[in-house]
Amino acid sequence: MPAMDVIFDPTRQTAPGGNGLSGAAGGADPVKDGDQRSFMQDVIQGSKEVPVLVDFWATWCGPCKTLTPTLEKVVRAAQGRVRLVKIDIDKNRALVQQLAQMGLPLQSVPTVVGFVQGQIADLFQGALPEGEVKKFVENLLKMGGGSMPGADLLAEAKAAAEQGDHRTALELFAALAQAEPENAEAFAGLARALMNLDEEEQAQQVLDQVPEKLKDHAEVASVRSALQLAIEGRKAREKLGEFERRLAADADDHAARIDLAVALNAMGERGKAVDALIEAIRRDKAWNDEAARKQLLKFFEAWGFDDPATLAGRRKLSTLLFR
Repeated sequence: MPAMDVIFDPTRQTAPGGNGLSGAAGGADPVKDGDQRSFMQDVIQGSKEVPVLVDFWATWCGPCKTLTPTLEKVVRAAQGRVRLVKIDIDKNRALVQQLAQMGLPLQSVPTVVGFVQGQIADLFQGALPEGEVKKFVENLLKMGGGSMPGADLLAEAKAAAEQGDHRTALELFAALAQAEPENAEAFAGLARALMNLDEEEQAQQVLDQVPEKLKDHAEVASVRSALQLAIEGRKAREKLGEFERRLAADADDHAARIDLAVALNAMGERGKAVDALIEAIRRDKAWNDEAARKQLLKFFEAWGFDDPATLAGRRKLSTLLFR
C-alpha cells in the first residue's frame, strides 16, 4: 500500500465549524454576558432547553482571567448543546445576594454553576484545567440527556473500527484528535486504524505526537504495545520453524518458547500464544527475571483488558500462580 497523506497535524488550528466539532449550532454564539434582569430568561428558562453554565466572575479576580476563556472554548465546542452565561458579581450585587440567601455559595470567585431544567445541578469553585472543565460539562450534558459532539464522533469511530472499516475509522479518529488534542482515545484509535491499514510508520508518528500527560493512558499504552508486538512478531514468524525445532530438542528452552508465543500472536493465534507462555511460567516462573509472565502481561495490554483472550489468559495465569 502506498504511503498515506498526512492526516493529523497537532499544530494546525481548526477553524470554527471546519470539521463539525467546533462552533455553535446554527452560528449562534452560546456564550453571552448576563445580569440580574436577564437571569430568569437566560438561566432558569434557558436551562429548560439545554444545560446552562453560569460563570460568576469579577474584574479583579486573577483565576477568572484563566478560567473564563477555557469555559468559552469548551462550551463553544459543544455546538449549542450547552450555553454559558457570564455574570460580573460587582455589577450584579443584588442577584448575588439573592442567590446566596438561597444557599448558593458565592463567597469566592470564580464560581461556576450548572443549571439543568431550571435547577442547580452541579458547581465548582476556582480555576480548573481544560480537561476538568470538559468533564464537568460532559457530566452536565448527561444530566440533561445529551452528550458532547466528540462523544458521538468517538462512538461512530469505534463502531467503524469494530466493523472492519478502518479507513472510515481513521478519518473519524483523525477529526476527533484534531478537535480534541487532549483526547487519549482519539490518538489511540487513530494509531490503531493506521496499524490496521498497514501504515505502521505513520502509527508510530501519531504515538510520538501524543501529549506527555497522555502517554501513560491505558488506550495509548495498549496500541503502543500492539505496535511493538506487530514489529517483533513479523521477525519471529520468519523463525517459527526454528523455535519449534529448538523446543522439540529441549522443552526447557524458555527463550524459544517465548519467541514462539510472539510469533503465534502475530499469526492471530492468541490462545496458543497464551498457552505457550503459561507453559513457560509453569516450567520456570523466575527464568530471566520472569520474562514469560512479563511477555504475557504485554499481550494483555496490547489486546485490551476486556478482550476475550485477555480474560481467558488472566484466568489461566491466576490458576497457575495461586493454585
